[in-house]
Parts: sequence; C-alpha cells; structure tokens
Amino acid sequence: MVRSPLVKRKVLAYITRENDGRRELLVFKHRDHPEAGLQVPGGTVEDTELLIDALYREVEEECGLTREELHLLGKLHKQMYYAEDREKYYERNFFHLEVTTETDDEWEHIVAGDGEDGGLHFQFQWAPIKQLKDYLADDQDNAVEWLA
Repeated sequence: MVRSPLVKRKVLAYITRENDGRRELLVFKHRDHPEAGLQVPGGTVEDTELLIDALYREVEEECGLTREELHLLGKLHKQMYYAEDREKYYERNFFHLEVTTETDDEWEHIVAGDGEDGGLHFQFQWAPIKQLKDYLADDQDNAVEWLA
C-alpha cells in the first residue's frame, strides 16, 4: 500500500494502571516547555515500521517502560487529525496498554533516540481518567472515553 506523503502516521499510548480501585492514565508534561500541555506517550511511525513496533519503541523512548512491563489490551481508535500549526494531517492510532509492574507515582525521563524530541525532559504522573476528558493537549484525549 502506498501512503500519501502528506499524511504522517502516529501512535498514541494510553497506558493505565489500577490504584485504590480507580483506573489511572499515564500522562506527562515537558519540563522545559510547559506550554505544550499535558500529553500521553506517542510519536511518528517510520515509513517501513509496523504500528505495534512503533508503539513500543515510542513508549520506551519517551517514558522508559519496556514491552516486558506492558500488556497490550488493544487498539481503541483511529483518528485523522489536522495540526493547524504545522499545516499537516496525521493518522493517529490510539492503543490501550496496561502497566504490569510497579511504577513510581511520578518520575522524570529524558527522551531517548535521535528524533526531534530526543534529549527532552518529560515529567510523568498518573492521573485519574475521569479528570482528563477535554484536558489533554492537541485532542490527545479523543479516545479517553473508551477507557472508563
């Protein structure tokens, strides 16, 4: 299948955990760019890369969690998204993963890899899902309703 160069494929990871009987979502903010807003891990799919491989690669690069620490619950949604600031369309693929190991409630991670976000400092925290609808940056909460 030939893909349009005008549409970039993206993966977004809704990583959840159970805490005191409620489901929480892993979110982050940029330490040095708070104006970017609250986000979930994700990124661009390379031209020859499978969605699932891009998902695990982006999660590990952005928050440090590995494939072995996560359980894939499934794909939730696909959305066409137009970023006005970049004048570009994105095919966003939302996946639901559950963390299978203990994690801190908050941590900072320096993004690995040589992409445009390499070296950035992300501050992670777990947030109750019910508080996140209409709160994540750039419409990243588009599929949150399917987590509750």
